[in-house]
Amino acid sequence: MSRPPTFVPPACARSHHLRTARGDFAVLDAVPSGPVHGTAMLLPGFTGSKEDFIALLEPLAAAGFRAVAVDGRGQYESDGPADQQAYAQSELAQDVLAQAAVVGDAPVHLVGHSLGGQIARAAVLLDARPFRSLTLMSSGPARISPAQQDKVKLLSDALAVMDMGQVWEAMRALDPPEDADVNGEDLRHRWLRHNPAQLLATGHQLTVEPDRVDELAAVRQLPVHVLSGERDDTWPVPLLDAMAVRLGARRTVIEGAEHSPNTDRPAATAEALVGFWRQN
Repeated sequence: MSRPPTFVPPACARSHHLRTARGDFAVLDAVPSGPVHGTAMLLPGFTGSKEDFIALLEPLAAAGFRAVAVDGRGQYESDGPADQQAYAQSELAQDVLAQAAVVGDAPVHLVGHSLGGQIARAAVLLDARPFRSLTLMSSGPARISPAQQDKVKLLSDALAVMDMGQVWEAMRALDPPEDADVNGEDLRHRWLRHNPAQLLATGHQLTVEPDRVDELAAVRQLPVHVLSGERDDTWPVPLLDAMAVRLGARRTVIEGAEHSPNTDRPAATAEALVGFWRQN
C-alpha cells in the first residue's frame, strides 16, 4: 500500500469533483500562480488514491504545470458500483479519456503510477490524441512479479470472506512495527472508502496483464517516459530498463526511491517530470 506523507493538499490545490460524460471523479487540482505551461493528469496505483501525488503538486505548480490527481472509479472519494465488470481495464481507460476531455488545456501530459500506468497505457492505445506525453511511473510491461501476485491473491481471498474493516486489521497485523503508525487513521479511512469490487477486479488485472509494449511503441507521435525508483519488487528495475529501450522512451531512475518515487523522493520526481514535459 502506498503511504503518502500527508493527506492535506498544499495551498495551490483544491479538492473537487471532475464532471465527465462517464460520471464524477474526485480530484486534487493544483494550479500555478503564474503562466501555465501545460496540464498533467496523475493516475494512482492499486489501493492508492490521488493523495499519493500530494507531495508533487506544489513543485509541479511552481514549475508552471497544472497537476490534476484523480481518484479512479471505486477509488477512495470516487464512487463506483459493486459489479466487478464495471472495473474492466477497458472501462477504466474510457474513464481516463472522459477525464482528459473535460480537464481543459488539452492535450494533457498523462502520468500513471503502477496500476495507473497500465490503465494510462490502455487509454492511449484507445485514443492517443488527448495526450501530449505519457509517463509510466513504476509500471511494468506486463503482469506483476510472482511475489506480488501471491500478495494480491491473499488480499482477494481475504476480501471474499471478510469485510473491508476486517481486512484492514489483518493487513495492519502483518505490517512491520516501524510502519504501523504512518498516517494510520488517514490510511484506514482511505482503505474503507475503496470499493471491494474495484480492488478485486484491478488486482486480477495486475496478475494477468499481457505485454503491450510493442503496441505502445507503435504510437509514434506520443513521447513516452519510463520513471522508477532504483529498487522495485513489483516490476524488477532491469525489466523497466528493457521496456524503456523497446519504447524508445526517456528513462529516469530516482535514487533513494523504491516503488513509489512520488512519495519516496517527490522533489527529484517532480524535477524529472518537469524536465521531460518541457521538452515535449
